[in-house]
Amino acid sequence: MNWIHLVRSELRKLTTTRMPWAFLAVLAAIAAINATAVIAGTDMDGSKAFIATGADQQSLVAFAANGLMIAGLFGAIAAAREYGHKTVVPTFLAAPRRSSTVIAQYTAVAVGGGALGLVGAGLTVTALAVSLPATDYGFLISAGGVSQVLAAAMLAGAAGAVLGAGVGMVVRNTGGAVTGAVLALVVAPPLLVQLASSTASWIPNTLANVVSGVADNVAVPAAIAAIVVWALVPAGIGLVAVQRRDVA
Repeated sequence: MNWIHLVRSELRKLTTTRMPWAFLAVLAAIAAINATAVIAGTDMDGSKAFIATGADQQSLVAFAANGLMIAGLFGAIAAAREYGHKTVVPTFLAAPRRSSTVIAQYTAVAVGGGALGLVGAGLTVTALAVSLPATDYGFLISAGGVSQVLAAAMLAGAAGAVLGAGVGMVVRNTGGAVTGAVLALVVAPPLLVQLASSTASWIPNTLANVVSGVADNVAVPAAIAAIVVWALVPAGIGLVAVQRRDVA
């Protein structure tokens, strides 16, 4: 089985279960919450300054940080359940070169995570556009701003999914993998900042906001590279773990 066929097979696994629908429902709920916030939400003084400018609106719809977390859970569950349900065994029997198979799995979850990030950002932007007529403000984000938000969410989703999949391949238990992804993306970064304040600009949420165009802690190319590193480190550990131990 060549590598392209492996990727197609992994994509088929992801798209023929109910899991993507559950994540899509979460994305729709987040978009609905955003729309409600735009219509009913106010600042402390009763105004709606949080949607008064294009920059404010872009910050509101910047979905990359959320996409990173949601896709991280998606990747962790997708990878770990292969071991929980033992479906990884026939996979490795059909394709004994584990490195190629694992890379195909990472590629598939990256595609899935990127799609989740893109859809999530698209729904959030749409929710803003649909809800703004109920306020005194119009849609103020430029086309370039919308494109940046969408692209950042897709990148963050792909990276988060690969990170989560790496954790899932190490832990091999769905509950443990989800916990590991939360630790890596939610718990560990603030602790890192507490230990060394200079790392504040390099934690996943900050990097995602930089790529989305709503923060300027570091240059965008550096932020993209750092997000990729955050994903590749656990992915590399997962690859080594799979090659060195029994999959059953």
